[in-house]
Amino acid sequence: MLLRLPTSVLEAQQCLAEGAVLIGGATLLWATWQRDGFPEHAMSLRELPEANVLGGDTVGGAVVLHRVDDRVPDALRLAAAQVGTGAVRRSATVGGNVVGSTLRCLLPAALVLDARATVLEPDGVRETDLAEVVAKRPVLLSLRWNKPIASAFCKMVGEAGGPPPAVVASAVHTEADGRHRLRTAVRDGYDVLSGSATCAADTEQTLSALRGTALGDLPATVWDVVRSQVSALLD
Repeated sequence: MLLRLPTSVLEAQQCLAEGAVLIGGATLLWATWQRDGFPEHAMSLRELPEANVLGGDTVGGAVVLHRVDDRVPDALRLAAAQVGTGAVRRSATVGGNVVGSTLRCLLPAALVLDARATVLEPDGVRETDLAEVVAKRPVLLSLRWNKPIASAFCKMVGEAGGPPPAVVASAVHTEADGRHRLRTAVRDGYDVLSGSATCAADTEQTLSALRGTALGDLPATVWDVVRSQVSALLD
């Protein structure tokens, strides 16, 4: 297998056009390759500056999870810190988790940050939403968001051999008209649901509005976590 390490977007485009397979941290691919055979050409974005940005409103797709620190909002930082083991977090990348994983632990956090994705295609770079990223699995260069007032993340305890533990993320944003908006996203099993509500003076009113979204049918145990998290944020 020939591994290519492009240092410019133009070079990365050329690699894609020539059929190179993106490997990220390879934590999700290695076992498959050992079983089915390795690709002839592979590409890593670890030397591409645009895929390695890390700041208060952006993170690159090639950033390994253990590098995601308090420069980013709490929801994303805590999500990255709870993926797998320390060894996994030193190899797994943001792009691999959001695009390549079936669990997508970072996706609820990205959703509540109202993140937009910059993706790389053989004919150029463009911006898109997370729905397209999940559906089409493009090469993720970076995520960018507007900084929230506050955010939070919780990963529930799962049962050994059972379904994936539920993940809950929330963030409060200031809208253009000055009002505050709450965004909450939940991974329940392999499904990710999200909803938002304008923050009312009374927390119960906000929670009631959130109940009217796709989150309203969550299991009671998961909704209890949503209630606790939202209450803490709004207080």
